[in-house]
Amino acid sequence: MGERGQIVVAKIGSSSITAADGTIDETAIAKFCREVADLRAVGHQVVMVTSGAIAAGLPAMAFDVRPRDAVTLQAVSAVGQSRLMAVYDRELAGHGFIAGQVLLAPLDFMVREQYLHARSTLGRLLDLGVVPVVNENDAIADDEIRFGDNDRLAALVAHLIRADLLVLLTDAPGLLTADPRFDSNASLIEEILEVDHSLEALAGGAGSDRGSGGMASKLAAAKIAAWSGVRAVIAQASRQDVLAHAVDRTAGVGTVVQPRKQRLPARKLWIAFAVGAAGTIVVDEGARRALLERNVSLLPAGVVDVKGGFEVDAAVEIAGPDGRAFAKGLTRFGAAGLRAIQGTRTDDLPEGSPHEVVHRDDLVVLP
Repeated sequence: MGERGQIVVAKIGSSSITAADGTIDETAIAKFCREVADLRAVGHQVVMVTSGAIAAGLPAMAFDVRPRDAVTLQAVSAVGQSRLMAVYDRELAGHGFIAGQVLLAPLDFMVREQYLHARSTLGRLLDLGVVPVVNENDAIADDEIRFGDNDRLAALVAHLIRADLLVLLTDAPGLLTADPRFDSNASLIEEILEVDHSLEALAGGAGSDRGSGGMASKLAAAKIAAWSGVRAVIAQASRQDVLAHAVDRTAGVGTVVQPRKQRLPARKLWIAFAVGAAGTIVVDEGARRALLERNVSLLPAGVVDVKGGFEVDAAVEIAGPDGRAFAKGLTRFGAAGLRAIQGTRTDDLPEGSPHEVVHRDDLVVLP
């Protein structure tokens, strides 16, 4: 089975474990659990990340059409989550393993204390020989029903537990050079050294009706993993021994996204990749150079324009004079307050006003 003792995060999407009518495909979950058990049997530690709570809840509540409002979706996920876990419990038990449900929310990655608590909980479960089965805590999620998708959640879990490998299982064999529905010559991209805009454009939009992701979210998650120092593999859930092949680095297993040497801390990962930008702060060339070269905070004096109607603590993009975003961060001013003091030197700021627009600890320079 190749090198031993790896920590693996394996994520499977709704579309890969539910049938066309929305019911749980127990055969697909059985395969997933069998392959996780095979990894455990040869000394690897595995955290499973699963979608499917909403998809599992829909038929149980006799919904023919997926509801659109967040509160109903939260209720459906509460019904579906227990049904989903019952299948995982049974299938893992059949291989001699105990499943441990872990429901995570965005704040578990944003607040330092909760981040450390989540890490220690997952670590203890692994120490006890339990197989953690992670999902987004959809039933009580504020803001949105989903984290965005469980691909990003899986990538942050990989960072959280310092995983060696993230496997994102989907319905496609990996990222292809073109859409095979329209181009019969489409071929698998087997290795990516750096996720760039051309690859993101190639990944396209959302996936199936039963899932929330699609290839774009898989690539975004792989990018998070790469910035966490974690190798990522996007592969086909139905492929036989796909997890073992991903661990063994078998050629053609899927699309491999290689890790970067420099690892971002969790908070900056969250800012860079998991929080949507609520607006843009445009800075002058001097401020742009200072942020890029000197690891400093953004001060009001360097701000030349403010776009959007964001609040205090919102995530914002930071753009240079050419309008191109080069950084992202959490702002200490709302848009209206920032417009009132943009361009003002620190000594001339009103008493009690924050000195930094974006503190360097809350700022990430984008690739």
